[in-house]
Amino acid sequence: MSRIGKKPVDLPKGVKASVSGGVVSVEGPKGTLKIPHRPEVNVETDEQRVSVVVDDSMVGDKKIRALWGTTRALIQNAVTGVTSGYEKKLKIVGVGWNAQVAGQFLKLNVGYANQLQAPIPTGVSVVVEKDIITVTGADKHAVGQFCALVHGMRKPEPYNGKGIHYANRPMRKKEGKKVK
Repeated sequence: MSRIGKKPVDLPKGVKASVSGGVVSVEGPKGTLKIPHRPEVNVETDEQRVSVVVDDSMVGDKKIRALWGTTRALIQNAVTGVTSGYEKKLKIVGVGWNAQVAGQFLKLNVGYANQLQAPIPTGVSVVVEKDIITVTGADKHAVGQFCALVHGMRKPEPYNGKGIHYANRPMRKKEGKKVK
């Protein structure tokens, strides 16, 4: 049995879930998310909860158990996303380095000769205040993927700390060469 998969996902007030054709649709105050699920896993829904069920003959298969827990976790992430949403913050460290939102692009001046651009995906909003980039959205995957893309454009340099950092993670700096 999957310990995560067998737990039902409770639906808070204002959130509706429906299943049709291998796709779970979760609708709430922050938007609608659609989660496709594998045919080996069955999803059942009622007014208060969503349950992920697997046939008893398939429970012994390791792959099926993994899909069971993964499907349940994806549905839980969607319910959390449409109720409260997800937010990540990035910090730009460097003299004269900045970012700005221009239409559907995030433009970065981070020490290169040219300006870098990152297309903002639909369903994700980006706000820039001084050197902090705040990325919010209902889809956890889209928010995390966009932050990883921006972070990868100028990874933190370990000796003097320049780069684009995740704001809530501590930056480990290396010690430079010592003079004898």
